[in-house]
Amino acid sequence: MTHADSSSGRIHPAALPVLLAGAFMVVLDFFIVNVALPSIATDLGAGDSALEWVVAGYGLAFAVMLITAGRLGDELGRRRVFAAGLVLFTVTSAACGLAPDPTTLVAARFAQGVAGAIVMPQVLSTIGVTYQGDAYVRALSAYGVALGLAAVGGQVIGGALVESDVLGLGWRGCFLINVLIGLAALALAPRVVPESRAPRRTRLDLPGAAILGAAVVLVLLPLIEGRQQGWPAWTWASLAAAPVVLAAFVAHQRRATAAGRAPLVDLALFRERSFTAGLLTQLLLAGAQASFFVYLALYLQQGRGLGALEAGLVFSILAAAYVGASGPAPALTERYGRTVVAAGGLSLASGIGALAVEVSSIGTGGSILALVPGLVLVGAGIGLCFTPLTSIVLSRVDAARAGAASGVLSTTQQVGFALGVAVTGVLFFAQADVADAFEVSLVQLAAVATGIVVVSRLLPAPPAGAPAAVEA
Repeated sequence: MTHADSSSGRIHPAALPVLLAGAFMVVLDFFIVNVALPSIATDLGAGDSALEWVVAGYGLAFAVMLITAGRLGDELGRRRVFAAGLVLFTVTSAACGLAPDPTTLVAARFAQGVAGAIVMPQVLSTIGVTYQGDAYVRALSAYGVALGLAAVGGQVIGGALVESDVLGLGWRGCFLINVLIGLAALALAPRVVPESRAPRRTRLDLPGAAILGAAVVLVLLPLIEGRQQGWPAWTWASLAAAPVVLAAFVAHQRRATAAGRAPLVDLALFRERSFTAGLLTQLLLAGAQASFFVYLALYLQQGRGLGALEAGLVFSILAAAYVGASGPAPALTERYGRTVVAAGGLSLASGIGALAVEVSSIGTGGSILALVPGLVLVGAGIGLCFTPLTSIVLSRVDAARAGAASGVLSTTQQVGFALGVAVTGVLFFAQADVADAFEVSLVQLAAVATGIVVVSRLLPAPPAGAPAAVEA
């Protein structure tokens, strides 16, 4: 495996910050746009459908491309593909920020999702094959903190940009901020990020990529559109067809392997208990996390009447707790293994339960401070789960399959996000009162978080003295 300064074993100290800047931008853009939607509607005259696709188009394109993009990095070089993704993400962010009408904005968001999918797997796979031992643990800690801050801090940053109206940009600043970050990362990436690729070059499985992309669309599209359209027949037909197409993908991968060709996803990955059990746990965590963020924001803004920035400041409580827990989480996982994930699930379930009790008591009134203990437990719980799960899922993945494995992990997260928001939304929007809706949603999310505790017992304990890192 090729590393920077491989002759001396040194890794440039700026390599990790540059990689994390790319990941931060990609995750930030999932969440920062939510607070800008009212301003976009007013400024561009965007209707509900256009606003929905400003959000959904990014996530759908991102999920469809992830695994293929991960394999591109394995084959063409992870730094090269990372840099190409940065270029596209920077350009498409500018296109979003300068969009003159809703149609242009939606198209740019689809393209931005593709760019994000190109960037994201390269970050995690490069970390896995570059850093070893204690350095890997520290790098993974930083990765978890960066992604958590992007997810939780998106509401804060977006609210601040919209309400401060920097240079008169308003909502456009939520996209144009990426241009500055992207250009800085692009300037440094070729010089500081080590190049790496799979040891053996193989032809990319394009038919497999097309079949898998179709399966992802069949799952995510009805989940995104279903509630808004009243769950018409096509949504159920799409969900029913998804397992059939996924089975066709598995069969195609087996045929490719039997014929001596390189599959898009090596199905041998799923024979590793750490990989399969970790993905299942990650699916539950992603569903609970995304749903909680979405419906907490609705409760704070529609129920309690908070502005975007005020609601963002409430999210900063989650961010602080997340950072406090996620920083030491990988080192704790080295020592205590799956117990850390179980503790995180318990903290998450306890925090959501505490919030359900408080919301049932105060409704949309009372002091916001009553929510603080529950928010702290939720943030800490997500922090204790997220990075350890990433480490466990990739713990026995070799360098040749790092990109594909990272893509599978990120795709699982995206499906969890969409599935969680859709399922919880059925409960939330069935209630007439926002406080009642949030309370019912919290009860359901507490059950999902409890599932994390249960499923975490399927995770393997790490071997004694062996760091949970990707083998180079």
